[in-house]
Amino acid sequence: MSVSVEIEKRLGSFHLEVAFQAGDETLALLGASGCGKSMTLKCIAGIERPDRGRIVVDGRTVFDSARGIDLPPQQRRVGVVFQNYALFPNMTVLQNLRAGARREPDKEKRNRAVEEMLVRFGLEELAGRLPHQLSGGQQQRAALARVLVSDPQILLLDEPFSALDSHLRFRLEGEMREVIRQFGKSVLLVSHDRDEVFRMAQSIAVMQEGKLDVVGAKQAVFAQPKTRAGAVLTGCKNISPLQRLGDGRVRALHWGMDLTVAGEDGRAAYLGIRMHDIRPGEGENTFRCQVVEEIENPFSFTVMVCPVGREENQPIGWEVDKETWQRLRADQVTIHLPQRSILLLEA
Repeated sequence: MSVSVEIEKRLGSFHLEVAFQAGDETLALLGASGCGKSMTLKCIAGIERPDRGRIVVDGRTVFDSARGIDLPPQQRRVGVVFQNYALFPNMTVLQNLRAGARREPDKEKRNRAVEEMLVRFGLEELAGRLPHQLSGGQQQRAALARVLVSDPQILLLDEPFSALDSHLRFRLEGEMREVIRQFGKSVLLVSHDRDEVFRMAQSIAVMQEGKLDVVGAKQAVFAQPKTRAGAVLTGCKNISPLQRLGDGRVRALHWGMDLTVAGEDGRAAYLGIRMHDIRPGEGENTFRCQVVEEIENPFSFTVMVCPVGREENQPIGWEVDKETWQRLRADQVTIHLPQRSILLLEA
């Protein structure tokens, strides 16, 4: 199965313009609130109509502005799980699943499919309950069962874990990964949580202000996000505008650090380094630093440092495990920034 999307839509001053494809994989749309992630899903599902463009699901065109094609949602074979699950509040779990199976004309097959989904998702004892009588995890399972009983060609997940506490979210992520594995078709996951998309998806599309910033395999996007927005959304906390000094040297203007970098091609406007990629002791790009602040996390310390003599500059954050910091703790420390860990970022 596959999905191909190339659409534009304007809402006031907001302009959504995206183009991407996905095969039998989970593609995550990663971005901040209001960047157009959910709107993209709604356009694919037929809930919103793009101004122009084309959407193809499993080789079948469901929207094409040039050819006047705009299939209604019930004809698109697209399953959507919203962040609030959108179960019919006046229907029991059983009735919700029956509503999802209504496309099947054969009553016997329809009833059998519903019963199989109740068993598969462990909902047999909850079949007579209304949505408000279910926990968050139970509502999610019911919503997934209702969607999958309709035999969709692709699955759209709109922030499916956002309403859950962290412990329940982690457990249900595991259950969702198994559902996706058994589904075996295209899945689009919307999220603003970089850890969640790394665990759930094979590919990532970073969105900013209605546009796709960078698209690629998740390992590649996290290793080299290419743009400032991509670095921020994949969790890089240390980002500074740069000034070129020549001969592969740049100055990080916020930090007051002159660095040797690899692969600088003249397009980068910023550089970044993830806090855990900074190393203690001497090496490439070594600095003697003043400790400005140390912040204790559950399993590590975030140590904010500035080069000695440049304490007026913005500090850089270094994440170090507790055992190492207890051994190294001092007013001044030596750190180095490996060239391979420095991100060169376009604006």
